[in-house]
Amino acid sequence: MTTTKKAAPGSERRAHLVQLAGELFAEKGFRATTVREIADAAGILSGSLYHHFDSKESIGDEILSAFLDEVLSGYRTAAAANDDPRAAIEQIIRSSAASLDRHRAALAMLENDWSYFSGQERFAYLRKAMKEIEKTWVQQLERGIQTGHFRADLDARLTYRLLRDILWIPTFWRQGRGAAWNSGQIADGLLRLLFDGITARP
Repeated sequence: MTTTKKAAPGSERRAHLVQLAGELFAEKGFRATTVREIADAAGILSGSLYHHFDSKESIGDEILSAFLDEVLSGYRTAAAANDDPRAAIEQIIRSSAASLDRHRAALAMLENDWSYFSGQERFAYLRKAMKEIEKTWVQQLERGIQTGHFRADLDARLTYRLLRDILWIPTFWRQGRGAAWNSGQIADGLLRLLFDGITARP
């Protein structure tokens, strides 16, 4: 007979608070969201929130660090596992799409409050992470240029910015009504657009 180990009530409560806070941060903005609003959403007193977190920044830190740790892990794995730059780019796109789907609140926080986070010493790791993300993309694109996999006139940094932003956008419009594509379908669509284009071939 197998048994499933359940998470401790305290850890479940903490995770629930992080989720609720993330939804509020994504909707209202990190700076505009108060501790009282997070507590109200959780149905607890503001003081009770401090049993789990010492500040609102601690909650934001947990959301953002979890997101970037997952993204960077996927990037590092893709870069280390593939000698073929095209295969590395494909794996980066697929891992990015999946991570963004799981961490929508974190992405919204970065989009809406980047100027705040980037100016705080506590969140200095954000700039470091973004630099590593860019470096990984650019290295793979430049490697593809050198090996002849990609066009010689490709602007690696511009291409990185375009692809990164294209990956980020569906995180927001998929929340509305209408067609809802999963992360795998979005990755497939972007890869077809990137490597095959939209021009019909004879």
